[in-house]
Amino acid sequence: MIFSQMFDMLDVGIMILDSDLKVFKWNRWMATHSKILPEKIVGKSIFEFFPDLNAPWFLRNCKSVFTFGNFAFFSQKLHKYCFPFKAYNTLGSDFEYMQQSCTVGPLRDDNNRINYIYITVQDVTEVAAYEKKLINMNTRDGLTGIFNRRYLETKLEEEFDRHIRYNRPLSLIMLDIDHFKGINDNYGHQAGDFILKSLATLIDERIRVVDIVARYGGEEFCCLLPETTAESALALAEFLRMGVEAEIYHFKDKSIKITISQGVSDLNSNVDTAEMLLKLADDGLYEAKRAGRNKVSMISNKKKES
Repeated sequence: MIFSQMFDMLDVGIMILDSDLKVFKWNRWMATHSKILPEKIVGKSIFEFFPDLNAPWFLRNCKSVFTFGNFAFFSQKLHKYCFPFKAYNTLGSDFEYMQQSCTVGPLRDDNNRINYIYITVQDVTEVAAYEKKLINMNTRDGLTGIFNRRYLETKLEEEFDRHIRYNRPLSLIMLDIDHFKGINDNYGHQAGDFILKSLATLIDERIRVVDIVARYGGEEFCCLLPETTAESALALAEFLRMGVEAEIYHFKDKSIKITISQGVSDLNSNVDTAEMLLKLADDGLYEAKRAGRNKVSMISNKKKES
């Protein structure tokens, strides 16, 4: 009686499975979050209700617990969840399903035989949401929502190292808004912030998932382009330039048009460091502005002949 009450009072999911992985016990927490009453699931295969568990990673771990009497752990960081229970809106997170940490362990009888295993399910959505929020604070720009300079520089070093190992192409675009000070002066800083956010969204929508766009500082942005040659980077930069030039930004009762200048660089045998790749893109940006703005420029980095 006491065990039964404790089994249902604990604020954690607990189920007991037999050697055929049929449900022997199903506590109130599991019933509440799954919307499956004990009388409906007890005696049935767990896979009848959760078919995604009928997978090698789950079967292998359950067999190991039955055979050796060890414990298995399914971490939220690796698996996210074992049971697709709806997540509550915790800390404004966008998790669709409850994030879970699960433990599988043996239940021995008086003869030390393992006829049952238990699985506990702990809701760690709030912890995962908080960790995600901290990561975003450290890697995302507070105004535009895209990546920040620190994150860009970290990823640039990683991609540069990958280029050294595998000799894969890598390109970079550095761009900024032409005459941005005039926007702040003529329309106000709120309009300037609106333009920055709108431009960040436009760029983010036009690059690949593997590409990284970051706010480098002020009105300056960078696009890190893995597996991209100089020719492809130049084509993308021109595509972005034309897209920005054609856009009309509506802020309150004002219609604002902007242009961008861009510098492009790529990794080649004459580029020795990630910092040099950045500098070449910055030099190209300066050249695009010097040439009249609303342009794309790439500075050659050929070594001088001795």
